[in-house]
Order: sequence, then C-alpha cells, then structure tokens
Amino acid sequence: MTTFSETSGPFATGTVVLVTLSSPREKFWGVILSLSASGIALRGCELNSFENCVSMVKSGEGFAPGAVFFPMHRVERMEADAPEDGLPSLSERFATQTGMDAATVLMGGGASQGAGA
Repeated sequence: MTTFSETSGPFATGTVVLVTLSSPREKFWGVILSLSASGIALRGCELNSFENCVSMVKSGEGFAPGAVFFPMHRVERMEADAPEDGLPSLSERFATQTGMDAATVLMGGGASQGAGA
C-alpha cells in the first residue's frame, strides 16, 4: 500500500487540516498521521467540539485528542488549516487562546500533561 504522507507536499504527516466527510456529514480538525489511497488517519476532534477542546486545554484539564481513520470514500474535501481573507486559522486561534502550538498538542506532545496541574 502506498502512503502519500511520506512525500513532501501540502498534506504531509504532521500537517493540521480540516476534513469534510460524508455519510454522515461531519467536519474534523486534526493533524495528519498518515494518508493513503485507502483513507486518512488523523488525531484531533470534531469541528463542533473545537471550542470545548480549547477550553479544556486552557483550564488545565488536559486534552487527549482521538486518533481516527476515515476511509477515502467518506472524504469530500481536505484543506490545510491556514488563515483565509484575514481570518485566523483554527491552529492560530488555538495557540492564541491556549498559548500552545496546535500541531504539537495534536501529535500528543503536551496538553494531556496539564491534567492534574
């Protein structure tokens, strides 16, 4: 099986993305763990839970982002989490509100350590 995330490009491993899925329709914000012809593995949260995740990190509760796999037939659209038309990206909003780098947290590097602190 060929894994595309091993190559350079806009959707390499570690890139923070917003994925729109079908059946059921949902959006997921996270960091790419792997990308292949069969699907995409991400670690993050559903977009509708983004503010709750930020609040958990800010309050020191800790945040353990879930690792999920979505088969490619469910992926309608994938876009890099980047600022657009003067609006900050979700990663920038996360960093501004928590003081932590989103990619680092999503890759498992630190927000869960805030639990119990």
